[in-house]
Amino acid sequence: MPRVSHHGELHKLNLPRNSTLFSATPETYWSHFEEISKYNVHLNVFERLWVAWYAFMQNDVLATGIMSFVMHEVVYFGRALPWILIDTLGLFKKYKIQDNKIPTLKEQWECARLVLLSHFTVELPQIWLFHPMAQYFGLTTTVPFPSLWTMAYQIAIFFVMEDTWHYFLHRALHWGPLYKAIHKIHHQYSAPFGLAAEYASPIEVMLLGFGTVGCPILWCAFTGDLHILTMYIWIVLRLFQAIDAHSGYEFPWSLHHFLPFWAGADHHDVHHEKFIGNFASSFRWWDFVLDTEYTPESVKRWREKKAEKVAKKAN
Repeated sequence: MPRVSHHGELHKLNLPRNSTLFSATPETYWSHFEEISKYNVHLNVFERLWVAWYAFMQNDVLATGIMSFVMHEVVYFGRALPWILIDTLGLFKKYKIQDNKIPTLKEQWECARLVLLSHFTVELPQIWLFHPMAQYFGLTTTVPFPSLWTMAYQIAIFFVMEDTWHYFLHRALHWGPLYKAIHKIHHQYSAPFGLAAEYASPIEVMLLGFGTVGCPILWCAFTGDLHILTMYIWIVLRLFQAIDAHSGYEFPWSLHHFLPFWAGADHHDVHHEKFIGNFASSFRWWDFVLDTEYTPESVKRWREKKAEKVAKKAN
């Protein structure tokens, strides 16, 4: 980590040995930032803010844990807030996919309560374990940050990896016993809304969460090349994708109009309404290739196949 209190990491920053960063007297965050900026003009402002945070905290696990949890909560509820306002104020109603099913404030509040409970009881303990796990698999946490190109291509790979994990696990969760025991709670709302993206049982939260966190860590284990900042940006984008997919709104400017293989809200909304098909998270290709994309033609085909199986058993 970029904690400059570790003398063994002084080669990463230009700091004098008698720097106040190493004093036993408690310092403010901004005093650390000023000290680092004074001797490390080659770092950009974001890198200095990053290093100052770890220097101020003096505990890598705590620093990463607080930053990760706060980031998750701010992004999740911050991204869901516009959808709450849109539903409450009746804005863009003509773009609502299931326009006869607008979530009430009571439903939104009940959903928020369960999501918060899940965040504090299920996700928070995992977040505290994230830093030791990240260190074990070799995630980089020092400065300078990776290039934009490096972060971009790695995040693109993570989207593909997570989508694959999500598709097959999500499809498995629709098998009778698993659906009743684990996945049923997520389908409480047949017309999804943004806040409901992480409205799920604790087991499902952990299983699907592995795709978001585990896939990048597997990448790092095999390549040895991943910065924790890339992880953070990836998680932010994944949260945006999940919340928007559950928004219940289809706009002319929705991303899938420009990227035909992107799933989006129209793809996932049908899954909640019909309870079958459209299992993928970000992309449409697994549903297309494995014939699980919900269309009138596919429904007819599924029914014919089911009838054939019943007829064979009868014979």
